[in-house]
Amino acid sequence: MSGRTIDFMLWSDPEDKPPKELRDVQAMMRRAGLVLALAMILAMAVLGLR
Repeated sequence: MSGRTIDFMLWSDPEDKPPKELRDVQAMMRRAGLVLALAMILAMAVLGLR
C-alpha cells in the first residue's frame, strides 16, 4: 500500500528539477572536470615530447 502512495506522489510532482544553486554547482563541476581532463592530456603530451 505505501509503495503505491509513494509512486503516486512521485508521479504527481510537477517538475523534478534540482534547485538553481545545485544546477550552478553541477555546471561548475562539469567545467572543472573538462579543464582538468584537458590539462592532463596536455601534460601527457608535453611529457611525451621530451
